[in-house]
Amino acid sequence: MSECFNFRNRHNIVISAPPARRQATAGIQLCAVHTKDMEKQGYVYILASGRNATLYIGVTSDLVKRIYQHRTGTTPGFTSRYDVTRLVHYEIFGDMERAIAREKTLKKWRRAWKLKLIERENPDWRDLNPEITGIPL
Repeated sequence: MSECFNFRNRHNIVISAPPARRQATAGIQLCAVHTKDMEKQGYVYILASGRNATLYIGVTSDLVKRIYQHRTGTTPGFTSRYDVTRLVHYEIFGDMERAIAREKTLKKWRRAWKLKLIERENPDWRDLNPEITGIPL
């Protein structure tokens, strides 16, 4: 694998990708770089298939990698079956236990509450993937 560059975006998420692929819009190959900070952090995220459409709530310790998996369909399941790939909301936690607890809470919420949560921070339902990766769509 080619040499990778690493940086932290404005949300303190470590981004790692080969230099030649940094500006690519498809076929992104992320390098496997894990730091102690990444292992400690937990992320809860909401994906949507479109505005006010199908929602998916998940939790991960590596948000960039997990969103990449959803987008490429490398893990079969709900999101690949229903084309739920647009990152519309995410939250960062200091540890996985709190992230898992938040995911469980959000999954119990009524749909209207979830929509309000998304629209409070992302009223246009923009795809937030470029925000976390630094790579434009």
